Amino acid sequence: MDTLAGAPMPTEPETPSSRIPAEKPDGRHGDPSGAAIAVAGLSKTYAGGLAALTDINLVIQRGEIFALLGPNGAGKTTLISIICGIVNPTSGSVTAGGFDVVRDYRKSRAMIGLVPQELTTDAFETVWNTVCFSRGLFGRKPAPAIIERILRDLSLWDRKDSKIITLSGGMKRRVLIAKALAHEPEILFLDEPTAGVDVELRRGMWDMVRKLRETGVTIVLTTHYIEEAEEMADRIGVINDGRIVLVEEKSALMKKLGKKELRLDLHVPLTEIPPELSEHTLSLEDDGSTLVFTFDTQAERTGTTRLLGDLDRLGIRFSDLDTRQSSLEDIFVSVVGSASGANSHGETAP
Repeated sequence: MDTLAGAPMPTEPETPSSRIPAEKPDGRHGDPSGAAIAVAGLSKTYAGGLAALTDINLVIQRGEIFALLGPNGAGKTTLISIICGIVNPTSGSVTAGGFDVVRDYRKSRAMIGLVPQELTTDAFETVWNTVCFSRGLFGRKPAPAIIERILRDLSLWDRKDSKIITLSGGMKRRVLIAKALAHEPEILFLDEPTAGVDVELRRGMWDMVRKLRETGVTIVLTTHYIEEAEEMADRIGVINDGRIVLVEEKSALMKKLGKKELRLDLHVPLTEIPPELSEHTLSLEDDGSTLVFTFDTQAERTGTTRLLGDLDRLGIRFSDLDTRQSSLEDIFVSVVGSASGANSHGETAP
């Protein structure tokens, strides 16, 4: 998305005094010093009165993969657009790489590579020329070796002289990533990067993302494929109705909100759960032929052994059992649903 830069970036050397200290958010997400991105008290209200963002506080650390999840219209694109300098905030502050995105727009924007959802590139230009052009927009000197490395990493080297119009949809998306990486940014935004991409190419992209993270690049991902966030992200952020409702380490989130189920296939279906089993968290599914026991995996005792003993005493037999762990998608639906319910009653989402 080269045209976002507007004009060539300055090439003057950076001085220590030109770095603006990141403003500290309210402490819910940690100390922003040294963070890749620090957002404090950020709000955006459009001219028509639409409040797209409300009091956003968020810190994204250097070198992490951060997944931003949320339903359509939640505010993901507005938040990314403000960080990238495309949209001006109504209030609050944002720094990228230590530079204020409003006062030091050019320097902050030079820190960022953006891979948009839409394919916005010259269809009749070659792969090589369009990627080189992207580098030049940021005031970077020509560097054929760097461009070659990027194209090879993205399996585009053999198509470097091909016009964009001749490429497949997956290849075009790789070109967008190459353009975003051409000026060697420290922060990379991937906005729905694998939408409409086949499984093989998707896996290749995530291999590339892992390699970028190993070099210290901070990755911010928005996706509707929640399994990708579950596989790739270090931390998860959930945004809904313009508010951040949750930011958590992925592993901690799964432990904190994830539930585990023990599913028992019964020999004889039950019409109701016997009163003798009321102390257990049980439900019936599949017309009473499946007994589902929900338990906390972090508890000192899950109660599974006691349940099986009670079933034996009651003569309730089962032919098979299986366990199931809550997925990130289950947690996402639960968090968004509870936040929407709270907001509908005039309360502030957590």
